[in-house]
Amino acid sequence: MEDLEAVMRILKEGKEKMRESGNLSQWSGGYPSSAIIEEDIRRGQSFVVEEDGRIVAAFAFIMGEDPTYKRIEDGKWLNDEPYGTIHRIASAKGARGIMRKVLEWAFAKTENVRIDTHADNALMLHILVREGFAYCGIIYVSDGTPRKAYQKCNGQRRVF
Repeated sequence: MEDLEAVMRILKEGKEKMRESGNLSQWSGGYPSSAIIEEDIRRGQSFVVEEDGRIVAAFAFIMGEDPTYKRIEDGKWLNDEPYGTIHRIASAKGARGIMRKVLEWAFAKTENVRIDTHADNALMLHILVREGFAYCGIIYVSDGTPRKAYQKCNGQRRVF
């Protein structure tokens, strides 16, 4: 909880980067709120990336079934094996290589990672392809809006 203020600052900077790159609608309406981040912390699902003692990124990592991933349209998941999900990832302005660090950490926890993003999040879409994630289809988040869904399984090829 002592990092909550820093995490909220990072999320605000992440939202600003989205807006600057043309992603005008993802993370709108006060999302993600401090209440959501506090719940992530209470559940042990909130993490930070530090460089030189300074928090430069924040994200949620959730092991187990994600309810929003039960239904997928226009495709299918690579497998139905247990997985971890990365949510609410953001980095400070000027931070570099954050996603690669987070993915290294996540794949040390599980060989199967899922993530989703808004169709307008060009930066994240580019990163996911660069990092070898496979596009799997469309899922819908709790407010009903669509997201592009991706999955990567270390050591497994795409099965479609």
